Amino acid sequence: MPNMVHIEIQQPGAPEVLVPGTGVVPTPADGEVLIKVASAGINRPDVMQRVGNYNPPPGVTKIPGLEVAGTIVAMGPNVTGFHEGDEVCALVAGGGYAEYCVAPAVQTLPIPQGISMLEAGGIPENYFTVWTNVFERGRLKAGETILIHGGSSGIGTTAIQLAKIFGATVITTAGSAEKCAACTSLGADLAIKYRDDDFVAKVHDFTNGAGVNLILDMVGGDYVQRNISCLALEGRLVQIAFLQPSKNELDLLPVMLKRLTITGSTLRPRTIEQKGAIAEELRKHVWPLFAQGKLKVLVHQTYPLEQAAAGHSLMESSDHIGKIMLDLTDR
Repeated sequence: MPNMVHIEIQQPGAPEVLVPGTGVVPTPADGEVLIKVASAGINRPDVMQRVGNYNPPPGVTKIPGLEVAGTIVAMGPNVTGFHEGDEVCALVAGGGYAEYCVAPAVQTLPIPQGISMLEAGGIPENYFTVWTNVFERGRLKAGETILIHGGSSGIGTTAIQLAKIFGATVITTAGSAEKCAACTSLGADLAIKYRDDDFVAKVHDFTNGAGVNLILDMVGGDYVQRNISCLALEGRLVQIAFLQPSKNELDLLPVMLKRLTITGSTLRPRTIEQKGAIAEELRKHVWPLFAQGKLKVLVHQTYPLEQAAAGHSLMESSDHIGKIMLDLTDR
């Protein structure tokens, strides 16, 4: 097999440990497709992997990268519904920072109508995550109110748009006036600049003391208790990441008194079948919204594959709004 360029993690550490390397183009196994990568998203879990806190599941390549878009150039046995030459995007458990990447066919979707190849590489990780956590685990319904932390992140910009389209009132937090304005432009009914304002007080004021029905949180730390205080009767808190410590001392009495649900999930270790089921839900409920022009992918910055380290530095600065992408479209 020919060789390809990919990004290696030399050792756990700062962004500079991400360096270009060469290796053999992977061969698609049973039920897999081989994608010539045109774009790949940079995500927080990639940063966690780089520093040594989020290793790939057993049997998965150590090459980072959880989402790609590109063209199918080969298929393994028992793949149906795709052909060589199809332009697709895919959720992968690793291997996205490369010129070629294998993906389970059930986690692969056609590029949505109206979306560029570059933008499509920034869809899978965020949309799979938001769909399963907000609408499946979080059970968000039309007429409810959701609080989304980190509204200007890739996850946040996705969650704001989907929650609004499906009939929810959306409150979000962000770190600057510019980021708050971006959230409002995507449909947020209230954007709270958390560095200046107490989001608990703002939520209580906005909801006339009732609280919110659902919270999507990726912060953790002291946010957990504050989130609990923001929840309405029968409210749900869905934890999907931790920028602050995951260990907390909590007063659980409000959980009992308000009959709250605290849940959460990680996406990467889930089975191919489970991820495939999410893909089918997205195909059915979300892909038509792209075609109707109701959803957009915010691309903040692009880098060539060899500059993945610069992309990680930007991710860690939190100065971005939307997605940070690796652009391989001209390779």
